[in-house]
Amino acid sequence: MPRYLFIPRRRRGLLAMLSFTLLAAVGGAVLLSNSPQQDSSPAPPTTAISGPPWLYGSSTARFTLVVYADFECPYCQAYIPQLMRWIKSNPDVALQWHHLPLAAHEPAASREAQLAECFGGTGGAPMFWEAVEWIYGHTRGNGQGVAESNSPPGLSTATQACMKSEQAAAIVRTQTEEATAAGIRATPTLQLLDGETGRTVKLEGAVDDDVLLSALDWLSSVPIVNDEESTPLRMPVEDVGDTSR
Repeated sequence: MPRYLFIPRRRRGLLAMLSFTLLAAVGGAVLLSNSPQQDSSPAPPTTAISGPPWLYGSSTARFTLVVYADFECPYCQAYIPQLMRWIKSNPDVALQWHHLPLAAHEPAASREAQLAECFGGTGGAPMFWEAVEWIYGHTRGNGQGVAESNSPPGLSTATQACMKSEQAAAIVRTQTEEATAAGIRATPTLQLLDGETGRTVKLEGAVDDDVLLSALDWLSSVPIVNDEESTPLRMPVEDVGDTSR
């Protein structure tokens, strides 16, 4: 059972407020300093769906954690595998991928995003997430990409044909445009959605487990009184590029 369920109700508001205040302070300092390039529980099954948005975790999870990520982002490279492990120990949360290749990391970032999409398109969600882990495990980061001598295992003729088509590129391009339209310009950025209440909270950077648990607690404990209070809580994105904690 997720740890946030054990937090006493009288401490929930204070804990969540403190966590978000600290996160905003740390995140703001990092954004100003960044360069413009900017387990005890069993693992849940990966959701087997036929296409994007790709989910990692249970299809019946109450919460969905959308991660906006760039395959060439060094912070994403360190954080996404850690986030996937966190999902395994928190079955009430499913991870959803959203492509956001940054201009400073092109063309490698989009090419790798297309590769992951093509693996998913030919092998389903398990192959997509295997490709995510493989790319982050082999890319040199910051736009350098994966060495040409490296080829992912299971690279089929169908996957190679997909890479030459426009389908995967269109998916990556559409998701990038959606993120930009939503004001999301830094990676990694997280958006946590509560499927029961419809409330959302946006977190920027490689936030730690305690902040994620506090966000879960905030979403599940704050009552919805009127339409104004149901407006998603958002943290500002002030710069374009990679974002650490």
